[in-house]
Amino acid sequence: MSDYNDLAAANLNDEALARRRFLYNSALAAAGASAAVVAGGNSTTAQAAVPANCPTVATPMRDVAGKVAFVTGGNSGIGLGITRAFLDAGMNVAITYRTRANLDAAMETLGQFGDRVHAIGVDVTDREAMERAAAETVETFGKVHVVVNNAGVAVVGGLSAATYDDWDWAMSVNCDGVFNGIRAFLPHIQAHGEGGHIIATSSLAGLLGHGPAGVYTATKFAVVGMMEALRFELAGGNIGVSVFCPGLVNTNIGTSARNRPTEFGDASAPGFKPDPALLARMQEAMKNNTGPVGMDPLEAGQRVLQGMRDNDLYILTTPEFEPEFRARGEAIVASVPTDVIAPPAREPTGRMILGRANYADERDRRLCERARRG
Repeated sequence: MSDYNDLAAANLNDEALARRRFLYNSALAAAGASAAVVAGGNSTTAQAAVPANCPTVATPMRDVAGKVAFVTGGNSGIGLGITRAFLDAGMNVAITYRTRANLDAAMETLGQFGDRVHAIGVDVTDREAMERAAAETVETFGKVHVVVNNAGVAVVGGLSAATYDDWDWAMSVNCDGVFNGIRAFLPHIQAHGEGGHIIATSSLAGLLGHGPAGVYTATKFAVVGMMEALRFELAGGNIGVSVFCPGLVNTNIGTSARNRPTEFGDASAPGFKPDPALLARMQEAMKNNTGPVGMDPLEAGQRVLQGMRDNDLYILTTPEFEPEFRARGEAIVASVPTDVIAPPAREPTGRMILGRANYADERDRRLCERARRG
């Protein structure tokens, strides 16, 4: 933030300047308090900041045994990990698949769960097929409580090199596919009144701009925005909303071009191909590690299960990127103009359009829980 001595030279009246000073000092105080809570350790300030009880949020899917979930792309990678975690917790799960060989491999593991798992061949970009999949899930298990919009494709390459086809294909799966899942399944979840949860798999690239993957980043930022908006829209009801933003997970998303429809052009087009130098560096980095670089898909699935039970808005896997998360938020706050005076009616009108955005509630709850864990 800029120093408030600079504001004295700005064309602000006394009342506006006082308000700016108040907001500035409040922001500094809040930042200091948050830092103390996050710091933990033996700090007296940190210990004093830990309350006896943390804020709470409704948890409609705390008890999941016997509940029904629908997981797109549930036959491989993260989707299979989520499916395994849900089944292990006693849920019934319908999964979608595109590649029969992947489903056959997955069923070698999932077969032990018998008729608690049901596979449906469906393309998430096909709206009518998604509606039919919702009906089939309800017909098979009686109802549905959870939808996990997980299916996604990787379009690697800078935005400046991407083609129209790259953009359209990635958006159709990563963005439209998520909406199709919400549109097809939410009415079924609302109908039985037993509560439910909606989850979408975004990415670390949905929170931090990835220069080498511009199209992918755009789709994943869109998913985060959708889920934040839906969370705030449904707040106060009995349907939770979470967005899963994992970093590296050991999956086969790098081979997603196998399912690229011909109408979206040749998968070998320049925009789709990863930068050769970047690819070489990634391969070298992976060779230099003694074990897998990414998280195991089952662990990722278990984290999604716990996040759903706790009704966490954000489910993350990458503590190593905390400095970047913090810097991005601070960069936005630092960009707030200090020399603009809003007309009296603008703020209430803007907040009416915004609705109740519960970022502060989620922040306070998660910081409190983090501090109590030490």
